[in-house]
Amino acid sequence: MQNPVIQSFFDPGTFTVSHVVSDPTTRQAAIIDSVLDFDPKAGRTSYASADRIIGYVRQGGMKIEWLLETHAHADHLSAAPYLKEKLGGNTGIGIHIREVQSVFKKVFNAKDMNTEGVEFDKLFDDDELFRIGELEVRVLHTPGHTPACLTYVIGRDAFVGDTLFMPDYGTARCDFPGGDSATLYRSIRKVLALSPDTRLHLCHDYPPDDRPRTG
Repeated sequence: MQNPVIQSFFDPGTFTVSHVVSDPTTRQAAIIDSVLDFDPKAGRTSYASADRIIGYVRQGGMKIEWLLETHAHADHLSAAPYLKEKLGGNTGIGIHIREVQSVFKKVFNAKDMNTEGVEFDKLFDDDELFRIGELEVRVLHTPGHTPACLTYVIGRDAFVGDTLFMPDYGTARCDFPGGDSATLYRSIRKVLALSPDTRLHLCHDYPPDDRPRTG
């Protein structure tokens, strides 16, 4: 099996790491956990972070097959709709996004909010397989931070979302609606049960001054 080509992009405004994963044979690619820039003081969005990714994809002659989310993000806006408009591809997230939507529909009394995940082209279930070009991807359901969290495993690379951070920072918080510390612990054990040579790719990094950032 070919190893994926992985290029990571760090967004300092949200401390988010977005990943472009491509098949070196077919040049098919996926973008994982993209960021739409947002200025809270002005209430405006912008596209600098997404445009960096677009430039990399186009320069490499890649075709975007998937726009993947490891989970629903509370700390940044996804650039997936913008990237889909510019590059194509199908959006995907875990099937348990329906539970997240149901919770937030009640929390915000959003009576017109959809709770079937119809905003996404594909809802992935635990242990489901799909492909990026010739690369096989296995989906692991790793809830705890949110009920819908996923880890995407491609060979010896695993994209863990917020399930784990760097060793000097720990794990994601689990006090959001639907989060649960015991569930997160079991998910961490599930990730750590992967092959010992597995490389873990994070969705966030909050480096102290004496450590370089991820991505």
